Amino acid sequence: MDRTLVMSSPNVCSNTNGGNLMRRKHSTMANNIYYPTSCVSKASQCHRKTQIECNLLRSQQSILNHHYKCIEGRPTFQECNRKYVVKAAHAIPSFDSESHASSPKNILDPVKKFLVALYWFCNPHSMIGRTLSATSGCLLAVEKLSDISPLFFIGLLQVLVPNFFMDIYVNGVNQLFDLEIDKINKPFLPLVSGNLSITNAVFIVASSAILSFWLSLIIGSWSLIWNVALCFLLWTAYSVNVPLLRWKRSPVLTAMIMFSSWTLIFPITYFLHMQTFVFKRPVVFTRSLIVSMVFYGFYSISLALSKDIPDIEGRYKIWHTFFCNTFR
Repeated sequence: MDRTLVMSSPNVCSNTNGGNLMRRKHSTMANNIYYPTSCVSKASQCHRKTQIECNLLRSQQSILNHHYKCIEGRPTFQECNRKYVVKAAHAIPSFDSESHASSPKNILDPVKKFLVALYWFCNPHSMIGRTLSATSGCLLAVEKLSDISPLFFIGLLQVLVPNFFMDIYVNGVNQLFDLEIDKINKPFLPLVSGNLSITNAVFIVASSAILSFWLSLIIGSWSLIWNVALCFLLWTAYSVNVPLLRWKRSPVLTAMIMFSSWTLIFPITYFLHMQTFVFKRPVVFTRSLIVSMVFYGFYSISLALSKDIPDIEGRYKIWHTFFCNTFR
């Protein structure tokens, strides 16, 4: 029986462990002769061991055959290794791809920072007030509902665009010459905080003034040209720190600039632009225009008295004027 089990094993099994199996056969026969009671148990143990060894050898033989087939039917080891390296390179994200993926954010961050600085540099609340004033001044020329037409909106756009750039100039010049005061009162402003350089601020101010004059000349409305020219002269004298200027130090001169701008220049020039240049009508001072001028007169005086109250602390430390001492 043991001889049959041994002979039924594969050739590989007999080749590799032949000597051991023959020894195991002779020892098993000897044990069967001298110990007949334990023959069955020892034979079964030998049968299990033989099956385990043969199964291991079969699995090793199948792995070797599979390896030989891979060598015969596939590229060389270097090519396979190259394929694995390429696949691994595709699978693992590289630092270059991450840097390229994050580069748009790095590009957009300075742009966002510059736009925020430009927003605060333009003093948006004054620009909103000036835009509302221009719109109301243009509406004063409307006599009937049919006047609100595409022609009206074109004329309104002709007013808003040059005044937009003039507002940037006025607010920018004021901040350029108020650096010492703004360090105390408004440290969040872009020039004081360093978010906007002096060079960039000067370029923005100069280009805004040039664009405002250029657009008004291209449009060809004398009302707009006078509006831009008078605003440029008055608010430059208000802010620029040169001899005989810097009128913002004087409360009387400040009130005069506010009153002349809001009561006379803004409503009259906007009204005349729509009345004569857009609608091609004769110059007529309507009742609505007079009422508007009276309203802006009171508004400008109150604005002149109250607009600099938040800046009293800085102005007192720099100027020590009677106006600052009174409100302090």
